[in-house]
Amino acid sequence: MTFYDLPLEELRTYTPPRTEPADFDAFWQATLSETRQHPLAPRFERLDAGLQTLETFDVTFNGYAGQPIKGWLVLPRQRTGPLPCVVNFIGYGGGRSFVTDWLLWGSVGYAHLVMDSRGQGTGSTKNGDTPDLEPDGSNPHFPGFMTRGILNPHTYYYRRLFSDAVRAVETARSHPAVDASRIAATGASQGGALSMAAAALSGQVSYVMPDVPFLCHWRRATQITDSHPYSEIIHYLQAHRHQVERVFETLSYFDGLNFAARCHADALFSVGLRDQIAPPSTVFAAYNHYAGPKQIRVYEYNDHEGGDSFQVQEQIKFLKQHFS
Repeated sequence: MTFYDLPLEELRTYTPPRTEPADFDAFWQATLSETRQHPLAPRFERLDAGLQTLETFDVTFNGYAGQPIKGWLVLPRQRTGPLPCVVNFIGYGGGRSFVTDWLLWGSVGYAHLVMDSRGQGTGSTKNGDTPDLEPDGSNPHFPGFMTRGILNPHTYYYRRLFSDAVRAVETARSHPAVDASRIAATGASQGGALSMAAAALSGQVSYVMPDVPFLCHWRRATQITDSHPYSEIIHYLQAHRHQVERVFETLSYFDGLNFAARCHADALFSVGLRDQIAPPSTVFAAYNHYAGPKQIRVYEYNDHEGGDSFQVQEQIKFLKQHFS
């Protein structure tokens, strides 16, 4: 893939107007109030994964509508007090898989909570264990999750998933081995969007590391890339030509730009300038609207893999600097 988006010098200042519904804050306050009517009820069941230096736990907590959400918690065996915690969100289609896939942050010396994504985990090599019970019903949708319930923000799939993400932060903070004042949220692609939403909505995240974040500046994304998963929206609108404005009105409640503008945690972003899934201008739009202290790593010749292991090194340095 060649460079297809704006030149880097324009990306660094690209700050498009945000499309934000007047009741954005009221919508999310009501959603989280409704979600919190159900007890969080976090459960941490010890799991013997055969590891000598790390303790592992099978996690269950109540997310949106009180529905059970699965996850993992990994802790260093040697610890002398409450630990900083990294809350990890997963990319589109992936699930929590096996706990042995999530050993990095525990090995660095932090607590690490991984949230399973409801309904996902069959479109990837990482399997999932959390169903999406869809309590509110759904419109006909293009296979996948991008258009499930898309005609109304109250029924849209990401209302449930973003609510789950806030509850995941609350679950991490509830564990006695975790220092509730030192929480970082991270994830790649969809996980990057979830990390910003969790930080903005919970107000309990000190550091956020959105890696090649997806679900930002939706309308532009559908206009400049036809790659999956944005193609799900394109296919839906090809069939439902009369619903274009209604669809993008719904999506404005879930746009990463609007969460970025409400984030005040220290942030480390990444972007790939050849990224066809999260176009560079959509990532920079979120970055440039981000309200808190921020920095970004640019990978000029990379697609959606971004910095990959190079970015992991940057994240380790970033958290070492701040958590120390």
